[in-house]
Amino acid sequence: METPLDLLKKYWSHNQFRPFQEEIICSVMDGNDTLALLPTGGGKSVCFQIPALMRPGLCLVVSPLIALMKDQVENLKARGIKALAVHSGMTSREVDIALDNAVYGNYKFLYLSPERLRTNMFRTRAKNMNISLLAIDEAHCISQWGYDFRPDYLLIAEVRQMLGDNIPVIALTATATPAVADDIIDKLSLQNPRFIKGGFERENLSYVVRQTEDKFGSLLKIVKGVQGCGIVYVRERKKAEEIAGFLVSQGISAASYHAGFSARERESRQDEWLAGKSQVIVATNAFGMGIDKPDVRFVCHFDIPESLEAYYQEAGRAGRDGNRSFAVLMWNNHDILRVRQIIRMTYPDPDFITSLYQKLCKHYQIAYGEGSGFVSRFNLKEFSQKFKMHAPSVFYAIKYLESEDILELTEELDIPSRITFIVNRDELYKVQLSSTSLDSFIKSLLRLYQGLFSDYVSIDEEYIARATRNSLPAVRSLLQRLSAMGIINYHSGTSSPLIIFNVDREKEGIFRISSTKYAQRKEAFTERIEGVISFAKEEDKCRSGILMEYFGQQHWRECGICDICIENKKQGNFQDYEQRLERKIIELLLESPRSLDDFEILSEDYTGAWKEILRDLIDRGGATLNGNIVSITNKAH
Repeated sequence: METPLDLLKKYWSHNQFRPFQEEIICSVMDGNDTLALLPTGGGKSVCFQIPALMRPGLCLVVSPLIALMKDQVENLKARGIKALAVHSGMTSREVDIALDNAVYGNYKFLYLSPERLRTNMFRTRAKNMNISLLAIDEAHCISQWGYDFRPDYLLIAEVRQMLGDNIPVIALTATATPAVADDIIDKLSLQNPRFIKGGFERENLSYVVRQTEDKFGSLLKIVKGVQGCGIVYVRERKKAEEIAGFLVSQGISAASYHAGFSARERESRQDEWLAGKSQVIVATNAFGMGIDKPDVRFVCHFDIPESLEAYYQEAGRAGRDGNRSFAVLMWNNHDILRVRQIIRMTYPDPDFITSLYQKLCKHYQIAYGEGSGFVSRFNLKEFSQKFKMHAPSVFYAIKYLESEDILELTEELDIPSRITFIVNRDELYKVQLSSTSLDSFIKSLLRLYQGLFSDYVSIDEEYIARATRNSLPAVRSLLQRLSAMGIINYHSGTSSPLIIFNVDREKEGIFRISSTKYAQRKEAFTERIEGVISFAKEEDKCRSGILMEYFGQQHWRECGICDICIENKKQGNFQDYEQRLERKIIELLLESPRSLDDFEILSEDYTGAWKEILRDLIDRGGATLNGNIVSITNKAH
């Protein structure tokens, strides 16, 4: 029988496990319910994928992000492991086929978005599935006190009861405070769980906070000083493009990334950055989930994030190869005002939320007492213009209704076009004989794509157009014609989010927002915002220590490499600090000449002392300054 390490080598080509992975895998193999708390980059997916491969039957994986779910399924398929996904972007027929495959197709993994747990179609089929492991990814989503609460996660305990208590559960998260961890155990009804928690310290990651009015100038120093690839996180799409443009104007290869780009464009920009063709990617928080690039040298938060959980997760994408890296947070007083305004924006007045719900029902012509299970595409801009409402307020009101499990707004789906043949080969042959134009097109489809008779297959109309030397409108017209003839089922792609109604519409005056829950959630969100502000303003305590305490790790030592630890070292013994700093500067210059812009980051001195030390070194003849470049001389030794 293959061991966990054998499977790790066979499918992932790794010779050893990362810290805590093997302990978690053994816990699951022993049949324990397990809560695994591993930091970003800790390799959480392997912790359920290897036990699933070692057990007979199917592993049911609940995952909140469709894009991440699709990536994991594709990664498993690329390793020769049978996996499939069911999510809200699929048609009823596609879901039907996928669930049939999960029952009869000898698959190892079924990824399911949480809203699918409530459907009769899933629950009926699940009883016939040989499910041997239930894996809950991003398990913090089950806690209403967490930073990313998703009510559909509360259905998991119900489904687990339906499947039977003999099926072990593994819940995984990178970011859970002690209160959220307790909530996960309670809401999932975990039985005598093993709680395995990795440490939150990152010995190679230097947390740096800068209060600055010149963020562009500060960012430029970081990018030029660190001399490696990095991620810059911003809150707005427009700012992502502005900053990327600024970096390009300064001779730095950079690209922006946000949900406003098409799926193909996002993939292209991501691939170029992964391949090292772009040094810096400037992104909204739409970027980074599922990305495992080990040599990221810096992550810069250009804007204050909304929680320490989000900050820690995003900052943790730097330095996964173990080499020195930097997590830089920039802020000024204007940022503090703006991030506090987000509290008001995120929690619109309850009366506005109630009014918005009724307008949504009218927009989709949902009658009183009806609507549960209704799904439609949702265009935020068009809806807001139609009802003369502020688009951000509409968005956040919908997100609040989502937290109450009244409706759901999916992420932008990036669902490609799909087709499947619904006639057999004999019937298809008759169609081909009757039409020369259709015969040629059908032959092209069968040549370009495999498996069209057994399942839905993703297609690219532009690729088909090039291959068949047709125009794009002509290809779409031919596909629609075949669909109208009952030869294929054709679903054109979409990037629009879907809105899903989970309950029937109540009459005006009956439907109300709970003021108690509203106040509690707003207070919890406010506390998370204030936690980040306090972190940014901190002047005495080790930043790594602050993060470890926040996540419940009471025993920690100062990291020695954050901006505060370095400042404290300087204050404790300035003469000794200066001597060590001079040695550091000389070591850097011995490696190669350096730009003045390099020293603040590379010397790890955020106090300004490096300027005096470098000036003194030049005055003594130990170094020379030519323009902006400093070089070492023989007198430095």
